[in-house]
Amino acid sequence: MKTRSFDRFSFQPVISHIIKELGFYQPTAIQLQAIPAIMDGKSVIGQSHTGSGKTHAYLLPLFNQMHTKQQEIQFVITAPTRELAMQIHDKAKQMIQLAGKTHQWSVKLVIGGMDRQKMMHKLKNPPHMIIGTPGRLLDLVKEGVISIFSATAFVIDEADLMADLGLINEIDQLLVRSHPDIQILAFSATIPQQLEHFYKKYLSEPIHFKLDDNVLPETMEHKLIPRRHRPISTIVTQISKAINPYLALVFTNGKKQADELAAKLTQNGLKTGLLHGGLKPRERKRTLKDIQNLRFQYVVATDLAARGIDIEGVSHVINAQMPMKEDFYIHRVGRTARAGMKGTAISLYDETEDKRLIEKLEQKGLTFQFYDVKNGEWKVIRSPKRRKYMAQNRHQEARKRVRKRKAIKIKPGYKKKMNR
Repeated sequence: MKTRSFDRFSFQPVISHIIKELGFYQPTAIQLQAIPAIMDGKSVIGQSHTGSGKTHAYLLPLFNQMHTKQQEIQFVITAPTRELAMQIHDKAKQMIQLAGKTHQWSVKLVIGGMDRQKMMHKLKNPPHMIIGTPGRLLDLVKEGVISIFSATAFVIDEADLMADLGLINEIDQLLVRSHPDIQILAFSATIPQQLEHFYKKYLSEPIHFKLDDNVLPETMEHKLIPRRHRPISTIVTQISKAINPYLALVFTNGKKQADELAAKLTQNGLKTGLLHGGLKPRERKRTLKDIQNLRFQYVVATDLAARGIDIEGVSHVINAQMPMKEDFYIHRVGRTARAGMKGTAISLYDETEDKRLIEKLEQKGLTFQFYDVKNGEWKVIRSPKRRKYMAQNRHQEARKRVRKRKAIKIKPGYKKKMNR
């Protein structure tokens, strides 16, 4: 019989029951480090990528220390996007149901796109835990609908994305309205300079842990396909004939590119969904539901829209455009090959524009295989380095032959004899 190593955390029986019902046996690396620190009341900065188990790393200890008799906001959880906030809320509601505490534990979601009057009515009785986007939470605090001064812990999920989207100012204003001794739990894949200043302002001697999960699983293969001035949709359609994905995430670098590619792939007969920040809340919600119901085999997405959202069953990641930074490549392809499963990352690249990025990824330990795809079949091709090496060798051999010919000694009068 398996030993549940979550026992080391000395959770209350109800939390242990939740863990059992969730089917968790072994804590993930981030849970091993974060849970004890959070239970000790320490502020933490955790660096970890999507899929590492960080949501339960803070939800489990927070629920463990919830005081049901105190009808006030005890925990604030912020997320940069509506989708991520909804996902966290779904997990929290699931834990409440598994615990059989639907009438004792209260959690509320506050995001844009919700009926404002209904939301304000539901918040007349303060929930124990409130989950939402920074802008909407700040509006409600400023209007006096809710007070977060009673909160003992404040979670900042996907903090680097908060910085990218310019939401750190809203987080700053929320913390100004919080208790000075509030426990701050910040989770981030990277720590840009903007976050360093923010952390210094609010976190006094936090526990900082960084998981070395940049190195992707060995069960993942990385294929590179040269663009060679061909339309992206044509290459992706050819790829679709060579693979049979359970679900493939297709990444672009912008909303316009995502719109165009999704339309063309649909036109080419592929079951394609679309996910980016430009969609209306109702459209994004419907897309996520359709993904869960396996309506699509391909989902075209942007980095910001897909960031932090846990999409299950991704067998392939296709980079229709290579990202600008290596961290974004890690984010994207890290959505496949989870839990020991195999996964494939296929990237279309420009030999000039993407050369430096590929070199940086190779320095991180990634090994790329170079392919082309024609008529639905993979064709192994030489890497640009190999082609350059071969060309240099041919050039050197040619120069050697020229030098050798020049070095041949010609006897006196040889040309005259040949002329005769």
